[in-house]
Amino acid sequence: MEQSHFAIKNWSDDDKPREKLMLKGKEALSDAELLAILIGSGSRNESAVALSQRILASVGGLNSLAKLSIAQLMKFKGIGEAKAVTIVASLELCARRRSEKAVEMTKITSSKKVFDLMQPIIGDLSHEEFWVLFLNNSNNVISKAQLSKGGIGGTTVDVRLIFKLAFEKYATALILCHNHPSGSLIPSDADKQITRKIREAGSKLDVKVLDHVIITESKYYSFVDEGIF
Repeated sequence: MEQSHFAIKNWSDDDKPREKLMLKGKEALSDAELLAILIGSGSRNESAVALSQRILASVGGLNSLAKLSIAQLMKFKGIGEAKAVTIVASLELCARRRSEKAVEMTKITSSKKVFDLMQPIIGDLSHEEFWVLFLNNSNNVISKAQLSKGGIGGTTVDVRLIFKLAFEKYATALILCHNHPSGSLIPSDADKQITRKIREAGSKLDVKVLDHVIITESKYYSFVDEGIF
């Protein structure tokens, strides 16, 4: 027997995602309803809300959804290229908003502040990236830069470029950051070696290396907090 559904257009205004948002506000909508607004339409046998619920249940929530590529999203029946692009673009805007909000907190007073600043940028990535925060004498972040981008296996860091940028930005201190897509917080031997190499160069050039923080989706590891420095 052919499966059918009660189309959203036939729902009461209180239950239609768009109308519900306008009548009750964005907070009244579930994740699936918000996603349904982005998707716009379902199929003959499935409403946009039902499709959204199926996708979120399959991936495990919004954080996992944000990691999917356009090609991966298109594997869901009912999601074509246009819908996949809309979902990816919308979730990227959310990530950038979080990043801008975090930048407002410019003074670094702890490793937790570093995590709050960098997690929205690199915490959810499926590949590894190495970043440097450049600070002034008051430990305010005056700039941040991605130094390398690589696969899960690791990245290559140009130590000379770090200090070239530090001098250009008149930074007196810096903090190293990189993510572990695997979720592991244990620093590798390579992590320790590059940290030691950069610290030694910094001591000769009078630019302090204050910490190295490993970022994952929800946790972090500070070299200073763990007594490695």
